[in-house]
Amino acid sequence: MPKSPKPRQATALQSPQLDLPLFGDAAGADIGVATSASAPPRQDPTPSGVKLRRLTLNGRTLEYALKRSARRTIGFSIDGSGLAITAPRWVTLADIETAIAAKERWIFAKLAEWQTRAEQRALPRIEWRDGAQIPYLGKPVRIALGSAHGTLAFDAQTGALALALPAHADAQQIKDRVQGWLQTEAKRVFGERLAYYADKLGVAYNGYALSSAATRWGSCSSDGRIRLNWRLIHFPLSIVDYVVAHELAHLREMNHSPRFWQTVESIFPEFREARHTLKHHPPELLPTL
Repeated sequence: MPKSPKPRQATALQSPQLDLPLFGDAAGADIGVATSASAPPRQDPTPSGVKLRRLTLNGRTLEYALKRSARRTIGFSIDGSGLAITAPRWVTLADIETAIAAKERWIFAKLAEWQTRAEQRALPRIEWRDGAQIPYLGKPVRIALGSAHGTLAFDAQTGALALALPAHADAQQIKDRVQGWLQTEAKRVFGERLAYYADKLGVAYNGYALSSAATRWGSCSSDGRIRLNWRLIHFPLSIVDYVVAHELAHLREMNHSPRFWQTVESIFPEFREARHTLKHHPPELLPTL
């Protein structure tokens, strides 16, 4: 098992439910929704920066990024990062959410479409058989069938994951066993890193859980609950540490302002390199699981 590297200096992040996008490239469709013809000349007090918001529609929670601008219509854009809305400065939040509700079916359909595309692009097929390899904390792990121990066993020295399955086990059996092991490891490793960086930053989180989202590496809610994508276990520990530091920093700054990135940098100085890796990672790092 990998040893926890010594930490670096400290930096932090925050958010009411701020997410770290799984993919950084995107060019979603942008639709404009006309606003009231007689727009009041007053300025909305909301700042022109992007704000992350939540809306519940028929029992489903929708998260979106809202930005104010000088445009005359409400613009909807959906890509790998989710729903983004650009609205005139004078349009009320109630009007914006009414426009969202009117396009509910289109929005959820497009979000589902992006999720499917993301999964197909980022998670290429793997042949589930004896000798197949999967990435674990940045290093290849070889699947070995017919474990003599009768239980699953991982040998860190040889990089072999011995499964208590017969040589003729089918692909689904192998896949389920490997995924279960990876998720167990993710829960353990992420928990260790969260405790380490929370201590460095001097913050306390209110529990964490694994996520299998196709468009988010992690998220932090305003009540201190953190979710981390279990597929991060494929990446080197430094990448895991970046996402952990990012989400914990949101407990100090519930935004992505300069102060937020300063907080992240204070506990993880190399965050820029890690962020670049996540935005431009080779698709082969994420096998279909």
